[in-house]
Amino acid sequence: MREPLRVLIADDELLARKRLSRLLAALPDVSVCGEAVDGDSVLAAVRAGGVDVVLLDIHMPGLSGLDAMALLPEGGPHVIFCTAHAEHAVNAFEHGAVDYVLKPVEAARLQKALERARARVPARVKAPAATAPTVVAEKPALTRLPIPTRQGLVLVSPDAISHASLEDELVTVFTAQGDYLTDFTLNELADKLPPEHFHRVHRRALLNLSHVTRLEPLETGGYLARTARGHSVEVSRQSARELRRMLGLRKGAEDEG
Repeated sequence: MREPLRVLIADDELLARKRLSRLLAALPDVSVCGEAVDGDSVLAAVRAGGVDVVLLDIHMPGLSGLDAMALLPEGGPHVIFCTAHAEHAVNAFEHGAVDYVLKPVEAARLQKALERARARVPARVKAPAATAPTVVAEKPALTRLPIPTRQGLVLVSPDAISHASLEDELVTVFTAQGDYLTDFTLNELADKLPPEHFHRVHRRALLNLSHVTRLEPLETGGYLARTARGHSVEVSRQSARELRRMLGLRKGAEDEG
């Protein structure tokens, strides 16, 4: 028996939250784990844990839905946008949204979006009482990343990749052998590459810390990461906090509060 998909509803309009809650209640293997009225409360709920999927509005007080999504932790919940504004769909998918559902949300459309999200959520199966722990086989380490190019597949060692960045709707992978445009999204690359080295440091960048030679502080509270090949990669303020914790560095003033 599979565990219910834990869904957080995020919308500043009460009627919209009630509609989504009613639709979710009628779906099998789905549970509402909470509600949020703005981007900050979304992030707080995600930090508390127990969220698989966020049904996220675009326009909310303070942080927009896109802003909130960019600040979700690496490996955090999947996002389905539920909004009346169709014009943000391309941007949403660029940043890794599972689906983009237009209001008024219909039951069949919502169920389809949730099934897409469920396919990306690791299965959580209820274990029978008093049984030995289930051993989950780890995904084998990726030894070569296949990057499709016009000349064929280029096979790149993950160790040779310094970073990947999103520019003008295209992702470029930067390696010791050269730079390659790819159809992979940053989320897909993050799933394929070893997490102990690669970190989503910005909504438009994935960085291999083993290639970083210097971190230059920015007025925003983030960093400008310099790689051994002389490239610059912006690190967001939120990701800079995580880096400081990982590297055992003293907290900056922006980490307080």
